Amino acid sequence: MGLEVIGAGFGRTGTNSLKIALERLGFGPCHHMFEVRDNPDQLPAWEAAAQGKPSDWDAMFQGYRAQVDWPGAAYWQQLAAHYPDAKVILSVRDPDAWFDSVQATIGPFMTTMRGKHDQPHLNAIAEMCSKFIAQDIFGGQLNDRDHATRVFKAHADTVRQTIPADRLLIYETGSGWDPLCAFLGVDTPDEPYPLTNSSKEFQKEINDTK
Repeated sequence: MGLEVIGAGFGRTGTNSLKIALERLGFGPCHHMFEVRDNPDQLPAWEAAAQGKPSDWDAMFQGYRAQVDWPGAAYWQQLAAHYPDAKVILSVRDPDAWFDSVQATIGPFMTTMRGKHDQPHLNAIAEMCSKFIAQDIFGGQLNDRDHATRVFKAHADTVRQTIPADRLLIYETGSGWDPLCAFLGVDTPDEPYPLTNSSKEFQKEINDTK
């Protein structure tokens, strides 16, 4: 079973809510950074990917039907090529709101708190994220609003220009079920779209793992 849905959106674009929504729609399990956090045996393969080593995507996503958020989103082009029948979702939000959310959550996790987490596993994740996100994607300038938001917008443009329109959904955070269900060809659930992993919830998640 290969991936049916590939999430190309950066972290902090409603990806945890999207994960829950995809699973509710039958596209689960859905891979997310929390999967790496909760399953330490997954980390070595992602560390190798961050170092530029060849990746066995089928093994890394064994048992998953969908993927959103980093680390997978960093390799959206490779995944889109490896799973040519999968649909691609680019989750987006206002760039400044995204930057503020990053600075309140994952930014410090992989920069100022790097090496200072209580658990070795969290420190290893922070080290990996520092490599492939803070350095490789943002050139060591994740804390610079102008630079980071430019990278954010350029990433969205690249996805739009790369993935054919009939294979791509540009999903604005907060859009609810309708565009997602229409894109995936499934019925709309009779329940609210999940809203989770706010900045406060992220901080609680990290504190609860200490």
